[in-house]
Amino acid sequence: APGVAVGRLRALAKASGLPYAPHMDELDGALETLKWDDAGLVTVVVQDRFDGELRMLAHANAEALHETLRTGEAHFFSRSRQALWRKGETSGNVIRVVEVWVDCDGDALVYLAEPCGPSCHTGRPTCFFRPLGPEGFGEVTEGERAAPVLGRLEAVLAQRKAADDDGSYTARLLRKGPTKIAAKVREEGGELADALERESDARVVSETADVVYHVLVGLLARGLSIRDVEAELARRFGVGGLVEKASRGG
Repeated sequence: APGVAVGRLRALAKASGLPYAPHMDELDGALETLKWDDAGLVTVVVQDRFDGELRMLAHANAEALHETLRTGEAHFFSRSRQALWRKGETSGNVIRVVEVWVDCDGDALVYLAEPCGPSCHTGRPTCFFRPLGPEGFGEVTEGERAAPVLGRLEAVLAQRKAADDDGSYTARLLRKGPTKIAAKVREEGGELADALERESDARVVSETADVVYHVLVGLLARGLSIRDVEAELARRFGVGGLVEKASRGG
């Protein structure tokens, strides 16, 4: 019957020739508590684990969720084709799922993931690129999408670099190279340190924004991105700060 998950994992394991591990009983029980709709589905939102960007929305049945948890790759159920599908099976743009989170009502999931390439069938990074306002749909612009603040800022900086506009501070700074950018990072870092010691909260926020901006420009100059930094921070989860620092060998 739609929405009933009990016994699904045993049947799946048997059909695929896989051993049925004892922990599958616990997973079976967890799946049973989800609020599957009349078609036996739950809504799934895919979110980039590094920058928080929402990549796509789809649906999963018990088999799709099981395969996602078993393989670490996003699986969904296609309502139009009435079939299980693995994201990227034709395009190659797979989505590596690191964690699965359940909402408070148990009727929706978040696949916290590391997308490998675009997630939208249009070739865009995300399916959410159509702006909607009080006057209806806005203009769809190449590169614009519902991205978090740092991601959008990084995209703007990349555009400034490509435009090579003499009226752009960013373009001018990039042309002067890493040495000039490094000097600005030191300068802005010093101003932030002063603000932290003796200035207002508003000044601390403002100076922090200046530091972040110049750091992003520095990363861009080196061919890096904030995503590289977020990946490094994610790597350090669960590692004590002193231990991590010592691992760098000074």
